[in-house]
Amino acid sequence: MKTLEGNFVKKAHKKVKYTAQEIQHLQKCMDPVNGPLYFAETFVKIQHPVKGEMPLELFEYQKRLLKAYHENRFCIAMLPRQTGKTTCASAFLLWQAMFVPDSNILIAAHKYMGAQDIMSRFRYAYESLPDFIRAGVYSYNKGSVEFDNGSKVKATTTTENTGRGMSLSLIYCDEFAFVQPPEKAREFWTSLSPTLATGGRAIITSTPNSDEDQFALLWKEANKTLDDFGNKTKLGQNGFYAFSATWDEHPDRNEKWKKEEIARIGEERFRREHECEFLIFDETLISPTKLIDMEGKEPIHKTGQVRWYKKIDPDRVYAVSLDPAVGTGGDYAAIQVFELPSMEQVGEWRHNTTPITQQMKILRDICLYIKEEADSVKPDRVQIFFSFENNAVGEACVVALQDIGIESVPGMVMSEPIRKGHRRKFRQGFNTTHKSKVSACSRFKELVESNKMIIHSKPLISELKSFVGTGVTFNAKPGEHDDLVSSALLNVRMMRVLAQWNPRVFERMRETDTEFVPPMPIFIG
Repeated sequence: MKTLEGNFVKKAHKKVKYTAQEIQHLQKCMDPVNGPLYFAETFVKIQHPVKGEMPLELFEYQKRLLKAYHENRFCIAMLPRQTGKTTCASAFLLWQAMFVPDSNILIAAHKYMGAQDIMSRFRYAYESLPDFIRAGVYSYNKGSVEFDNGSKVKATTTTENTGRGMSLSLIYCDEFAFVQPPEKAREFWTSLSPTLATGGRAIITSTPNSDEDQFALLWKEANKTLDDFGNKTKLGQNGFYAFSATWDEHPDRNEKWKKEEIARIGEERFRREHECEFLIFDETLISPTKLIDMEGKEPIHKTGQVRWYKKIDPDRVYAVSLDPAVGTGGDYAAIQVFELPSMEQVGEWRHNTTPITQQMKILRDICLYIKEEADSVKPDRVQIFFSFENNAVGEACVVALQDIGIESVPGMVMSEPIRKGHRRKFRQGFNTTHKSKVSACSRFKELVESNKMIIHSKPLISELKSFVGTGVTFNAKPGEHDDLVSSALLNVRMMRVLAQWNPRVFERMRETDTEFVPPMPIFIG
């Protein structure tokens, strides 16, 4: 039997005469303990990109990896690039298909080409086997193989519905951290879990990406291996066995190789690709090395849906910014509260079904809370400034502010002029343009990365990890949100304006701005 590529495969139920030595080989391959390792080291061949066809010579960490695949129902492996994780997986999947009858195996990769590459390695290893070892096949295609022992292997891309409704013996997910958008990976795992409930197994491998994607969540849970009695166990709380290896376990890699690799790809990529740090792959506004250090904290208390991270200080200035939304369940409306001149985040609110009039009332209530808390210590001391984006749906904020009465909101509303030809027209709030957004992004980046702006909110930090460069600006990745970030950017614009009147704010801003240019004239009412 020949495939289109001219490689021989074994026909289904082909009669074969075995020698005594061949029977011994088969018995060792079928050994329930050491079978996969014996099979891989004795019979599997690979196609080396430089050396061509050669036997699979497993390194020590690859032997441990193969053992981890075999001995654990659920195994998650985080490994450096080009360390043979896919090769080991291909060898193990081939052993499973041929020596565990009726196995239903699914291979899922983040891209179609990735799935085909794994299947290509699987098929190459099969075609290179001696005929007495190989199982016969009914169907032999690029994307699937059906063996005469009842086993089936299929390769596909990772989607929200991959594997749904199937009864799987084993699923292998490769480069799981790079399934995009992240919501797809979460939905995939949600739909997949029930298919493994009947005893199925899972192998997940990847180099790291974001520390908040589904791979990272599974990895973190797999490393929580303390049971209720305080004894160390090998399985994590989610039932996964966590496997890792370092880049220098590869015999061809040393400090000289490391220096050369860093010179080629840079230190940040080396830390992610080879030292397996959760540094975000995309071009985020905030440096990935900074994002990995930003942890956030839990609120000290809440008032309704508003999260508060610090007590109100009557001797401080407070900037309250609203990024409005329609309130119909799509984009979120968000409010950020920062303390000046410390530039420390104090409070935060976000919701996506609150109408604009109610959004303005929440902004008013936040200002009232700041005023009341401050007055309980030093009456009439605190300074509060508030504003909102007045673009598009933001125009409704102007009307809503008039409806609730501007005099009912403690503090002063900040506005900036809108240019109409050679004339300037004042309208309450801030108008966001491409130029003003890019400028605010640049200032925000400098303040955060220089530790001048202190962020406590975990949701805001989470949004920053998906706030990436798109063309000549920055936006949330598809399927993600950036409303908390947008509100923070508006707050930064307010800070720059306030720096004109408050010497302490001015000095704080100038510390990270060697060419401080005062903003356009503004109106405070």
